[in-house]
Amino acid sequence: MNKYFPKPFAILFCGILFSSLTQGSGDAQEASKSAAIEQEKLNILSSDASAAEKAIACKHLAIHGSVKSLPELAKLLPDPQLSSWARIALEAIPGEQADQVLLEAIPNVDSPMLVGVINSIGVRQNASAVEALKSQLANENGEVAAAAAVALGRIGNPPALAALRPLLTDESKPLRSAAAEGCILIAEKMLAADESATAIEIFDNVRNSDVPMQRIVEATRGAILASPADGIPLLLEQLRSDDKKRFQLALGIIREFPGVEIDRALPGELAQADPARAALMLQAMSDRPDTVLVSAILDAAKDNRKPVQLSAIEALGRVGDRDCLDTLMEIATASDSELSAAAKEALAALPGVAIDQQILKLLSRAEGDNYRLLIELIGQRRLQATPMLLTASRDDSEAVRHAALVALGETVTPEDLSELIELVINSKQSGDTAVAQKALRAASVRMPDQDACATQLSRAMRRSQGETKGTMLEILADVGGPTALVTLGRAANSDDPQLQDVGSRLLGKWNSLDAAPVLLDLAKNGPARKYQIRALRGYTGIARKFNMPPKERARMCQLAFETATRPAEQKLVLSVLQIHPHPETLQLAVQALEVPEVKMEAMQAVLNIASKLPNNDLPLEKLIADVGMEPIKLEILKAEYGAGSTFVDVTEALKKHAGNLPLVKLPSEQYNSVFGGDPAPGDRKQLKVRFRIDGEEGEASFNENAPIILFVTKK
Repeated sequence: MNKYFPKPFAILFCGILFSSLTQGSGDAQEASKSAAIEQEKLNILSSDASAAEKAIACKHLAIHGSVKSLPELAKLLPDPQLSSWARIALEAIPGEQADQVLLEAIPNVDSPMLVGVINSIGVRQNASAVEALKSQLANENGEVAAAAAVALGRIGNPPALAALRPLLTDESKPLRSAAAEGCILIAEKMLAADESATAIEIFDNVRNSDVPMQRIVEATRGAILASPADGIPLLLEQLRSDDKKRFQLALGIIREFPGVEIDRALPGELAQADPARAALMLQAMSDRPDTVLVSAILDAAKDNRKPVQLSAIEALGRVGDRDCLDTLMEIATASDSELSAAAKEALAALPGVAIDQQILKLLSRAEGDNYRLLIELIGQRRLQATPMLLTASRDDSEAVRHAALVALGETVTPEDLSELIELVINSKQSGDTAVAQKALRAASVRMPDQDACATQLSRAMRRSQGETKGTMLEILADVGGPTALVTLGRAANSDDPQLQDVGSRLLGKWNSLDAAPVLLDLAKNGPARKYQIRALRGYTGIARKFNMPPKERARMCQLAFETATRPAEQKLVLSVLQIHPHPETLQLAVQALEVPEVKMEAMQAVLNIASKLPNNDLPLEKLIADVGMEPIKLEILKAEYGAGSTFVDVTEALKKHAGNLPLVKLPSEQYNSVFGGDPAPGDRKQLKVRFRIDGEEGEASFNENAPIILFVTKK
C-alpha cells in the first residue's frame, strides 16, 4: 500500500463494500433502521463521549451515514485522534456535499491531518478539487505536496496531468517521485479507457525522467504492456540490462505478456544470457504453457551449461511433450548423477496420456538402461503393464528385476495381486526377496477391498516357508481389518514358535479396540508364558490409549488385573486407572489394596484418583478408614518451588496443608496461588519436597499443579 494512504483506508474499503450491499436492498424498513442508527451515532459525536466511542461511531457512519452526518464529521477533521476516523465515513458518503466538506477542510487542518484529507479527496476522485490540490503542490511540507501529487493522479483528468508533468523535473526529488506515481496512475486509467497512445506517451515520459528506480520500473512495465506489438524490443532491453530490478521486471512481464510473438523472440536471448539468468528465463518461458516453444526448452536441455540444463529439464517436466522423451531418457541414463536425477523427475512428471502411451510402446522394444528406466517410469506414473512387468521380474539383470518388482507394487490391480504374492512366495534369489516383499506391502495397503486382500495374504501365509510366513503376517497387520486380525490371533496361538512371536508382537501394536478380546484370550490361553505377558501388556495398552465409556475401561482393567500373574503387569493396570480417574477406576484401585505385592502402588493410585475426581470434597479420611489405611505422621522438612536456578522456599505454606494423610490437599489446584505467585514466569516449574513419614525420611518432586502424594519406600 502507498505510504500516503494510512491503514484506515483498508477499513474504509470494507465499509464501502458493506455499504453498497446494504444500499442495494432498497428496502424501506432497512432504510428506516439505517437512519435510526445514523442518528444514534451522531448523538455520540455531539456528546462528550470518549475518543474511542466516537471512532466506532464514525465506522458505523461509513455504512449508515448520509448528508445529515456531514456537519459533525467535518468538525472532527482537525482532531489528531479522530480525523482519520471521520474520513472513513466521508469517503463513503456519496454526493458533492461530502466532496465539498473535504475541500473546505484544506485550509483549516494542520499538516498531519491535511495529508489524510488530501488522500480522501484522491480516493473520491473529485475532479473539482484539481485547483485546490495544485496549490498544495507548493506546500513547504513535503508529505502534503506528495499526497497532493498522488491525489491528482487518482483524479486523472487532463488538468491533473498538466499539473503533474512539469513536476517530473522538479528540484525536490520526493515530489518528483510522487508526481511520477501520479502520472503512472493517470496512464493506467487511460490505458483502461483504450487511450493507449496517450498512456504510452506518459509512461515513456516517466521512465525517461530522473525519478526513483521503482517508478521507472512501474512505467516501463506499463509501456511494454500498453503496446504488445511494439513492447517486445523494450522488454528484451530489460532482459539484457545489468540492473537486477529491470531484469526481474522483464521476467515478470514475460509471464503475462499476451500473444505468441514473445515466445518466438525469447529463445534467441538464452544463448547470450549468462547461465544464471538463462536458467531464470527458462522458468519464465515455461510459465506460459499455452504458447511456449517446447523445442526451445528442449534445445536448452542439451546446452553445455549445467545450470541452464537443469532449469530446462525441470521446465520440460511441466510443459514437455512426446518429442522430449528421447532427450530426457538419454540424459537420465547418462553419467552425470545430478542431471540424471533431474531428468528422471521430469520424465515422471511429464503431463499427458500421450506420454503414457509412448512409454508403454517404447518398453516393448527397449534394452539395457532404457529398459530399466521405462520400467521405473511405469511404476512412478502408475501405468497398467502387469504382463510386461511380470516378464521383467524374471530378467537376468538384478537391477531390472528389482525395478519391475517395485513397479508392480505401485501398479498391480486387485485382480493381479496373486501374481505378486507368488513372486514373494517363490522368490529364489535372496537379493530379490526383500524387494518383492516390500512391493507386496506397497500393493496390499492400497487395495480397495481390505478383507479380500487379507484373505489372499492369509492363504498365502499358510503356503509360505521360513521367514516369509512372518513377513506375510507383517503385511497383514499393515492391511488391517477383521480377517487380518483373526489370522494374527490364530498365528499367535499356533504351534509354530515363529508365528507365535510375530503374531503376538503385531497384536500388541494393533491400533483399534477390535484387538482387545483377541489379546485377552491370548493372555489367558496363549501357548507360552512370555507371549501371554506380551498380550496382556498389549491389552492393557488398549485400555490406556483408546476412547471408550468409563465402565468399559474399568471392566478391561479389572480383567487385566485378574489375568496378571506378575506385580509388573498389575502395576501397569494401576497406572491406567490413574490416567483415567473415575469412580469405577477408584473402586478397582481400592480392591487392589488387598494384593500385598502392589499395596503401596494401589495406595498411591487411590489417593491420586481421588484427588482428580470432580467435586474434590471427597471425604478422604473416611476412604482411608474404609480401605484400612492407617493415619500417618507427616512432617514437611523442606519445600521449594520454581524452575532452573530460581526456587523459592514454600516450606511453611506447604506445612499449613499437611495432615495425617500421604496426600497433601491444597486449597487451590494452582500452585502459584497457594505459594504466593509465579517464581519463574513462562518456565515449567517443579515442587521439591523433603519430608518424614512415621520417622522415615523421603524426597519427592512434582510437576506444577500435580497432586502431592508422598510415600517412603521402606527397605
